[in-house]
Amino acid sequence: MILALIGLLAAVWQPQMSGSNVELRGLAVRDAQHAWVSGFGGTVLRTRDGEHWEKTAVAFGEKLDFRDVEWLGGEVLVLMSAGEGEASKIFQSTDGGASWHRLHTNPDLKGFYDAIAFWDEKNGILLGDPVGGHFVVRTTANGGRTWYTPKALKMPPALAGEGAFAASGTCLFVLKGGNDAWFVTGGGGKSRVFHSVDRGVTWTAAETPLAASNASSGLFSIAFSDAKHGFVTGGDYKQPKFAGLNGARTEDGGATWTPAPVSKTGFFSAVVPMPGAAEDWIAVGLAGSAVSHDGGKTWAPLDREPLNAVAFSDPHTGWAVGPKGTVVRFASPIP
Repeated sequence: MILALIGLLAAVWQPQMSGSNVELRGLAVRDAQHAWVSGFGGTVLRTRDGEHWEKTAVAFGEKLDFRDVEWLGGEVLVLMSAGEGEASKIFQSTDGGASWHRLHTNPDLKGFYDAIAFWDEKNGILLGDPVGGHFVVRTTANGGRTWYTPKALKMPPALAGEGAFAASGTCLFVLKGGNDAWFVTGGGGKSRVFHSVDRGVTWTAAETPLAASNASSGLFSIAFSDAKHGFVTGGDYKQPKFAGLNGARTEDGGATWTPAPVSKTGFFSAVVPMPGAAEDWIAVGLAGSAVSHDGGKTWAPLDREPLNAVAFSDPHTGWAVGPKGTVVRFASPIP
């Protein structure tokens, strides 16, 4: 019985040869044949058959750490690097990732970009760590070609030491086709969820029950299945076996949060709802992966493979990525 259970869990993820050995953190999935992965050392990988991966070159990006990649539709993608000042950049591809063009460089020498997200193929948002006491928000209305700070931006001040974590490209989340945006923080003594209902112009902040007692702990990922139901996860990235609360859920759009541990111990860096199945969620991190079938109220382990990010295009098609070039493909059904 135990051996059968181990075999079932292991079958959830099918390892694929990425051809890389670097830390992978960005992930975008189009369909069963097409996906893109990004990571350290200017690494961008793509698959065009769902099985084999090839590295694509990013001009002027060889030394960058690509933490987020987003598919906008057709052959268009947007890629973000994270790093201090000018190391934070935005690139775009219009040929499915075969080539990339640099579009934007962070103008704040003390800035640090964390994630990007898009409501549709034109309108998107960018999140950066605090500069001058406030988190940086920039938006685009032309698919990422130009970015600007909203003129009427209203943002609660950041706490001392507070920041976002560019661990998986999922510390920022938007509802496709809508106006809502959320991002999560840590490191400032409190873990908070920031929420905007007008595409990043005005923001409110709510505290959550997850600890954020040092610079490596707090919230790392947020996602919503609709405008009301969401989940956050995190922990301490320096402690893969983190002993503390690592998940919380909301039913009011993020105004209040209820403890909902993903596991008794462990750090989780990304959480996503399964497309087309509002009650099914998957979380991944250095602690492995876990699944919920009741909207995040309870969780069960899937695998112990350390992972950083996860994304799906439909209930049967998804990938996850992690340390040392790890790329695994989802093998449904979920137990």
